[in-house]
Parts: sequence; structure tokens; C-alpha cells
Amino acid sequence: MYLPRHYASHDPRALDALIAADPFITLITVRDGAPTVNHLPVLFAREGDRVVLRGHWAKVNPQATHAGEALAIVHGPHAYVSPSWYPDKIPQSRVPTWNYVVAHLHGTLELLEDTESLAAIVSDLSDHNEPQVGQGWRYVDDDAHRSQLRGIVGFRMVVDRFDVKAKLSQNHPMHNREAVIARLAAQASDNARDVARLMRDTLVQDD
Repeated sequence: MYLPRHYASHDPRALDALIAADPFITLITVRDGAPTVNHLPVLFAREGDRVVLRGHWAKVNPQATHAGEALAIVHGPHAYVSPSWYPDKIPQSRVPTWNYVVAHLHGTLELLEDTESLAAIVSDLSDHNEPQVGQGWRYVDDDAHRSQLRGIVGFRMVVDRFDVKAKLSQNHPMHNREAVIARLAAQASDNARDVARLMRDTLVQDD
């Protein structure tokens, strides 16, 4: 990922907040020179100084055989920024852009096929997500649910390193950044308002 220094963050709290807001990753592996890409919900945890992701594929998914090196992308909010919003009209400020936050997590996949590990992944995913939609489905350790586990392969990804890119107009003077925040905050889009909130956070940090 192209990562200019003024957009880079290695703060673990930034990663924690990003994946807590949207734990639905893009997972990329490479076999025989060709990338395989899937989009998956995950469980995120810290084990000491390490970041660990857990999730699962359908067993028929080709990526379900891909132990080893992997890249997980966590997508944060993003929004278009119009150059007409800038009160500072110097020439280099007159181009459209896109503000966004994203994280790349590099690590190693371990495949999990034992019943205990698969049951824990399914149970933990449902326990995390069901309350958010006001429902109460739960994994039950019975023959019916255990039979369903035969159709999936789990994974555990230990993250070796990560980069968080927060492109939030930090290269602009303060009055331009404040103007963009006001415009984004006034939009109907949740993405735009979330970007405005994150931009406000960067103003506080810069103070």
C-alpha cells in the first residue's frame, strides 16, 4: 500500500476501532502466482502483543486450502471531497480527492478443521453479531449443528505487522480541513459523517 508518512498510523487503538466498527475483511492469498480474494466476517482479538483473526470459509472455497502467508484488508469509512469546498483556492488545492481509512494486516493463516475449533468460531461469531440485529440465534452443541460444521473450514490468522492509512486531508491548511468536515457532516451518507468525525479527531490530535 502506498503510505505517505503524514497518512500513516501504527497506533493499535486505530486498528482496534476500525475493525470493531466493521469486522468484515477482504482476505487475499496467492497460489501459483495468482491471487485468491474473499470477503469474510471475522473475530478480532489481542493475545498479548499479537493481533489474531478467526473466521471460516465454505469447505468448497479454494482458499480453504491456503495455509500460510495472507493479507487481510479492513475497510473503514470513505467519502468524496470536492475541491469547491476549500476556502483556500491555491492551484494545488483545486483537485477532487477521496478521504478514507483502511488497514492492511499481514500474517500467517492456520487452517482449523477440528470440531471444537469450528464450533467456537461459529458460536463466537453468532454471539457477537446476533445481539446487533436484535435476535438470539445460538450455536448448540448437538448432532444437527455439528453436522453443519462438516461444510466449513476455519482459520486463525496471526498478524505479523499492520499498516493503518488515514487519508483525512492532513496535507491541507486548517481552514480547508474545517470546511471539508462541515460539508461531510451535513451529508446524509453515514460514510461521509464518519469521515467527518475522524477528521475532527485528527484536528484534536494536531492541536
